[in-house]
Amino acid sequence: MLDLRGKRVVVTGGGGFLGSFVVDRLRERGCENVMVPRKREFDLTTTDGVEKMFAAFRPEVIFHLAAVVGGIGANKDNPGSFFYQNAIMGIHLIEAARVHGVEKIIVAGSICSYPKFTPVPFKEEDLWNGYPEETNAPYGVAKKSLLVMCQAYRQQYGTNAIFLMPVNLYGPRDNFDLESSHVIPALIRKAVEARDRGVNELVCWGDGSPTREFLYVEDAAEGLITGAESYNGEDPVNLGSGFEVSIKDLTGIITRLSRFHGSLIWDTSRPNGQPRRMLDTTRAAASFGFRAKMSLEDGLARTIAWYEKNPVSVAAHT
Repeated sequence: MLDLRGKRVVVTGGGGFLGSFVVDRLRERGCENVMVPRKREFDLTTTDGVEKMFAAFRPEVIFHLAAVVGGIGANKDNPGSFFYQNAIMGIHLIEAARVHGVEKIIVAGSICSYPKFTPVPFKEEDLWNGYPEETNAPYGVAKKSLLVMCQAYRQQYGTNAIFLMPVNLYGPRDNFDLESSHVIPALIRKAVEARDRGVNELVCWGDGSPTREFLYVEDAAEGLITGAESYNGEDPVNLGSGFEVSIKDLTGIITRLSRFHGSLIWDTSRPNGQPRRMLDTTRAAASFGFRAKMSLEDGLARTIAWYEKNPVSVAAHT
């Protein structure tokens, strides 16, 4: 088991949604040397920025969580930049980890890498059995290329690089900017704002039929850290809750918890995205004992409560 407490740990993306909870959990565990490179000082899409970060922090363990992400609309509008930035950051970091002899690098993948029609529940061995759903394929393929790099570097250089794939995340500190947010924060913001304005209708994308699995952000942080401590395998590992819910049912839960009592209008001119998503989480349980703890309803209630206490201007840029 890797004892992280005495290590110099870098968390890329540590000022973001998932990363901030990973930093919190690491410090709760007694890690005193947790460092977060900020983009304004260290541009990780460049070799100079990565080398500058290594010189400043001399990391022994790296959690690579930095990513350029967004919902269906953002992915459709920015496929090139989503591919390039996500691929190049990981490529530079994994190579630098090899060169500098980093003890371990934990790379966060994405379930967007799975084929569009993967049998449910998604098993890790199905990752290469088709092309990802079109609206987020460039992002998903960029992330999947980093898995190949982790495995290749392990094989050739002995680099201890592990690849963990969290399912769709949600929770406090999420991105509530409607231009780039994912489904849960977008629905929460729309429902709360409609309620407060006295609006009687709420427009939702698609027809509500797709299903998704969601993982509470604090559970995801725990999964990443537990994997860092206890997993040293080459195979990718799903991190999820093992629970599937339709977008229509999810919307009903959010509107009920948000106390919005108007009508829901489904805009079927908008894309649905991938038809179904739910992970097989047995490998995480078997390999390092990870199981999600937060129920969807309790997690949504906590997320709504957090959002109601934070202005949109703050929530959108956390």
